[in-house]
Formats: sequence, C-alpha cells, structure tokens
Amino acid sequence: MKNKYIATKPIVKAGIRIAFGLLFTVGMAEQATAQTSYFSNINRDLDQYRSKALQEKVFLHLDRPSYACGETMWFKVYDVDGSLHRPLSMSKVAYVEVLDAARKPVLQAKVALQNGSGNGSFSLPLELKSGTYTVRAYTNWMKNYSPDFYFEQSVTILNTFQQLQPQEAQQPKGYAIQFFPEGGNLVAGVPNKVAFKAISEQNGKGITFTAELHDNRGNKVADFAPHKFGMGHFTFTPEPGNKYVAVVKLNDNRSFSTPLPDTEEQGYSLLLEDLDEQKLTITVHQKNLPGDQVYLLGHSRQMITFSESTFLLQGTAKFVIDKKKLADGITHFTLFSSQQQPVSQRLYFKSPENVLDLKLVTNQHQYNTRDKVTLDILAQAPGNEAMANLSMAVYKLDSLQAAPTISINSYMWLTSDLKGTIEEPAYYFSAVGASDKQAMDNLMLTHGWSRFTWKDILGKEPAPLAYVPEYNGHLLTGKVTYKSTGEAAPGVLTYLASPGSNVRFYSSTSAADGSIFFELKDFAGPKDVYVQSDFSKDSVYHFQLFNTFSEKYSDRKLPEFNILPSASQDLTQRHIQLQARHAYFGNIINKVTAVGIDSIPFYGQAPEQYKLDDYKRFQVMEEVLREYVTGVLVRKRRGKFHFMVLDRPNRSTFQNNPMVLLDGVPVFDLDKMMAFDPLKIKKVDAFTTKFYTGAQMYEGLVSFTTYSGDMAGFEVDPRALLQSYEGLQLYREFYAPTYETAEQKSSTLADFRNLLHWAPELKVQTGNRSEASFYTSDEAGTYLVVLQGVTENGAAGSKTYTFKVTPQLP
Repeated sequence: MKNKYIATKPIVKAGIRIAFGLLFTVGMAEQATAQTSYFSNINRDLDQYRSKALQEKVFLHLDRPSYACGETMWFKVYDVDGSLHRPLSMSKVAYVEVLDAARKPVLQAKVALQNGSGNGSFSLPLELKSGTYTVRAYTNWMKNYSPDFYFEQSVTILNTFQQLQPQEAQQPKGYAIQFFPEGGNLVAGVPNKVAFKAISEQNGKGITFTAELHDNRGNKVADFAPHKFGMGHFTFTPEPGNKYVAVVKLNDNRSFSTPLPDTEEQGYSLLLEDLDEQKLTITVHQKNLPGDQVYLLGHSRQMITFSESTFLLQGTAKFVIDKKKLADGITHFTLFSSQQQPVSQRLYFKSPENVLDLKLVTNQHQYNTRDKVTLDILAQAPGNEAMANLSMAVYKLDSLQAAPTISINSYMWLTSDLKGTIEEPAYYFSAVGASDKQAMDNLMLTHGWSRFTWKDILGKEPAPLAYVPEYNGHLLTGKVTYKSTGEAAPGVLTYLASPGSNVRFYSSTSAADGSIFFELKDFAGPKDVYVQSDFSKDSVYHFQLFNTFSEKYSDRKLPEFNILPSASQDLTQRHIQLQARHAYFGNIINKVTAVGIDSIPFYGQAPEQYKLDDYKRFQVMEEVLREYVTGVLVRKRRGKFHFMVLDRPNRSTFQNNPMVLLDGVPVFDLDKMMAFDPLKIKKVDAFTTKFYTGAQMYEGLVSFTTYSGDMAGFEVDPRALLQSYEGLQLYREFYAPTYETAEQKSSTLADFRNLLHWAPELKVQTGNRSEASFYTSDEAGTYLVVLQGVTENGAAGSKTYTFKVTPQLP
C-alpha cells in the first residue's frame, strides 16, 4: 500500500499541474483573443485614416541650384501617390512659390498638371536682392496638412546689377547636440542604444567632435564620436537614479557639456538589431509597469507591413521580422502596451528595390564650343516594361553652383516622410551612401516620423478636411456677406467672369456660411475678374475672393548666404552671360503662350451666330437686334428693355430675360446694353433653347463679343467686385541656338549660356535606349547632366554625368 500510495501521489500532482496549465492556457488564449480584437481595431483605424486622408507628394526638379536676376528658373513638377509613389492624376494644379529669407513669397505660379506632372518657369526680376531663397510646391489637397509636407528646396539668387553687401563678420559658432534614446525613452537597468545629432546653429550642418559620457559621480561611462553629418550612436546600461552628461570636445579645442534625457525607472525600451539580409529583431524591455502582453505594428506610408502580439517573459519580448515582408523605404514600428496605448517607436529603412536605374553615356568624352552633344539614355526598372517620365538639365559647374544635394529618390523615400532638415539627402542614394548602413540607421534614430500621430486616429473618425482636390481645374474660393452687417449671405447666385475674346463664365451659389467657389477651367494668365450677383434683383451684398496660395509656412532653417571673394570672376561672367543672352535672344526667350487651353467659348458652338460685318451696320443696338438677330425679340416693359428669346424646339417664346454677356461678363441692366455702340460689336451668339451651366438654367443666352475683347469701354456695375487675378501659368519654351551648319557655327552672336539644355518632358520606355542632343555654348568648362524622373509603376530614379568643353581652336 505504501508503495502504491507513493507511486500514485506524483500522478495526482501531475494531474493538478496539467489542469492548472490547461486553465492558464485557456485564460491566456482568452486574453490574447481580447487583445487581438483591440489590435485589429488599430489596423482598422489606420486603414480608415489612409482611405480618407490620401497622401500626395510633390517633387520639383529645378534646373540649377543658383541663378542670377534676369535669368529664368525652370522646373518640372512630379505629383505622386504618397504610398506607392505612382504618378497621381487627382490634382490638376500645383502651386509653386519662391520665398525670401523672411518666408514671404516673391514669386508665385499655378502650374497645370496632367497625369501627375507639369512644368513651368519663373523669370527672376531685377528687383530681388542677393540671398538664399526657398522654392516650395504643393497642391490644394496638401493644404489640409502641415506645411512641413510641402516640397521645399533652397536656391541661391544673385543680383549682379547690385553691389554685393559686405559679408558680416562671422560670429563665434554656436552648437547644439540632441540625444535620442532608441524607442523614445532612456530606461534604467537595461541596455539602451542612444543616438545623437550635433549641428552648427549657424548653418544647421553636422559637426565633427569627440565626446565622453559621464555619470553624476564624474566617472566616464562611454566614448563616442559622430559617424557622418554629426550623427552617431552609442550603447550603455543606465543605472537607476543616475544622471548622465556628455562632455563634447570640438576640433578647435573648445568644449561644452550637455545632459542626456532623464533616466526612467519604469517604461519600455526597444533594441533593433539588423541580423542579416533576411531577418531583423526588435527586443522589448519593460520595467516596473503592469501588463504582460505587447503588440508591434509596422507600417510603411500608412500601409501595414507587420502586425504581431506576444507575451512578456520576465519583462522581455522579442519580435523576429522577415525583411521580405517589409515595404521599400521607411517602416515605422510602433509598440503598443496591454493598456492599448502606443508607448514606443522606431524607424527602419529598407533599401528600395523598385528603383529606376538610369545610365548616361555621351558620344564623346570632351567637346569643343558649339559642338553637338549626343546622350545615350538607358532606363531600367524591375518588372515589365513601363514608361518613364523624365526631366533633364545640363549646366556649368563653377564656384557659384555645384551638383544638387536633393534628388527625386531621396525626396520620395526620405525627406518627404521625416521630421527636421536632412543634410545632403542625396548622399544616402549615392554609390557610397547606399552601402553606408550605419549612416542610414543613425538618420532613422534621430529623425522622427511626421505624417500623423496615433492619438489623432485611434478610435476617431478622420476630421473633415477644408480643402478638396482640384480634379478638373483651378478652384477659386470666396465669400458673400451682407454689406450692412458683414454676416454671411447664404443662397446668393454669384457670377465670376473675365473680359476676353476667349469667353469664360462661372457661377456659384453661396453656402450657409456664405462661401462660394468657382472651378476655373481653361483660365490662364493674368486677367481682371468681375464678381457680382444679379443687381437688377438685389444690391445688398459684399463679395470677397480668397488667396489661393497657402499662408502656412514651415520653420526649416535656410542655409547661410555666403559668397566667397574667390567667386568674383564667376559673378562677373554670370553678369556678362545674362546681358548677352537678353541682347541677342531676348525676343525669343521671353515669349509665353497658353498651351492646352480650349479657345472655344464655354458654351461651345452657338446654334445662331451673327457676324455684324456681314450686314449693313446700324448706329443703334435696337435696330441691329430687330433687323438681324432673329432669335431675340426686343421688347419694352414699363419703360425698360427686355429680351425674349425664341424657344425654337418648342415653337414658343421664353418670357424671362436670357443670360446676356458682353465679352463673357454678365450684363443685367439691358438698358445699358441697348445704349452701347453697336459699331464696337464684332458678333452676336444666341442660344434659342434653354441653356444650362452647372446647376443653373437660363431661358436662352445672348453673347456679345467686341473687336477688342475688353468690353470696349462698357461700364460694369460699380457694385461688382473688380480684382486682378492670375490663372494658370502661361507656357514659356526653353530656347537654345543650334549649330548644325558651318554658317551657324561662325555666327558672331555671342552665346554665353551656362544652362545648355532643359528638357522637362522626356518619355523613355524602360529596357529601351533613347537619345537626347543639344549644343555647347561659347563657355568652356565642366558641365553636369542631371536626369531624373519616375515610371508609371512608381520607380523613381536620378543620375548625374559630367563632361568637359574646351575652347574652339582657331
């Protein structure tokens, strides 16, 4: 019996352990199910945010980094989907501005977009002061978000007609160093990787130094120094209650001290380890906090690429991540606690595979002046053949301008998604930088994600957005108020028109808040616009048009403006180049045209047209209408003129006045129209049917067109708002002389171009070769070719290439 009891007791105990283990497992499974349900809500909220807040990215390819006043700044606009980087046809207008150092716009343009691209230019006025300026670009939809998401690039503009102001004496440089614990917190008792970034406060660029980390007893804990651009990292285990100070020694033997963030005795820390080509791990440490489960979510440009929960064992958990499942570019990892809160984050960069590889080769290694240069272009991208939309600039390298520090690759994959200023972002996609994994990881550690914050989307409906995409054309907004009170005036039918032979007419009914908007299709160039209501019915309204450009600005620091004395010769040469170009080619380079604008009136081809020069001319408008314009009956009621248009389809007559236009501007006082000199009228168009424009219906339409298209002195009702307004930018074509013949080569016209070629619309099929050609100028030196663009599948690429030009031998 004794032996039997001894033999059976362990079995009973084992049974208890098994039962307890089963209960524990069931409990854990129920808890995991509940947590998984919550975590699925996170995924849902992120997907909902992405679907209702589509991200747009705009990139500008500028022809050069440096300009002289009087020159033309050329640019190409690339508009892509922020998630997949594919050309986006949603917006039809891009807003491009040049801002001075005080962030005030000095030049502005609305550029037409088609299938995700467009191009334009600025003629730089002679009134600009020499300095560093910002060129920025965005769409109407992008105005819903922070201006930090607008494209920005600094350029140098030199006024060679003004004496350069003496450079101020350089003040002693100030320096700043910031520390970034991996995951966000410096947690005691566990290993912490701490990244740092040290910059000069004068120009925002990284500095070199050596440093020691000391604890509060003065003991050295670690040595560290930057790897690249003032950034680096070190690892140590902070002690509870200890404070740490970095003692930084600069190259000029000056030194300063700065504290690290306070050590937390409770919290979460992350440690990401890039193990090999296939895997990376993220280790989580939890100290002195409740909860035994954590959830890690990885997303790339709002697309979820990793989602997993796990239990903490003795305060530690590890996630193993398959790199193949991560998207190209930046993955934003967020750690959520069991209390359903985001508690830590880490950025990781995966080198893009969907890259447009561009290869350039010239037909010669060296050229003489006025020689023809032929470039062989090969574009390659993963997958099937696709069309690449490219732009190319060729300019001279000198002390005033070097190679660009930003490319479409670096902007799409880095700059557009990170906080702060990135020094030389193109480095990370250069031949050297692409293999510098340490520099990239330091960048990920020191620059935070900026597209959204979790608190703004978890469990919340996306906030309504104030700006809508411009699907069909430029949108102009305004407001109607009562003159007497200034309060919003709802339900007011409002008209906007601009005098011209190309008749355009727009209408809008004010909303409850008095807001109005006009979709200005085919509206290009500077014009005067009239905004009015039907003053024959009311005259109590005030009209206002709003600025269509964004009035929000980022706080990015501009590089310092510093022209060295050694650049004086290049400055003089740039001045000569500018004057020679305007003297010899000014009549060509300043031409602008309206391209892609429909010249047919908004109402199309009128069924009844009357060209008055085909008839005997009368001195009185009433006689003209009664004798020739058979579709319009002129009548008087209570001493005032009225038009009654024939309703020919129904063989009847409309009883109400039609819409009457003079050079596209509505005229509601028909007595004034009848008193107008008919000898100034070229033609009359009439619609003898009901006429619809938008939601509005009119009982016919009568359109008078003058010879000049400027209303020929007709006085619009003074209660109307008259305002100068510039529509879509007119097109300016890049001009460069050709030297195909001996006669052209021997021309005595000086050709001092430093910008040899600008081609904003190059279409190249991937996998196929293409050619581009241009001619050198009279300027010898080293020239840089910059080619960049994107395919229809979202592969972006950039390539630079140099060649030399030597003087022509006699």
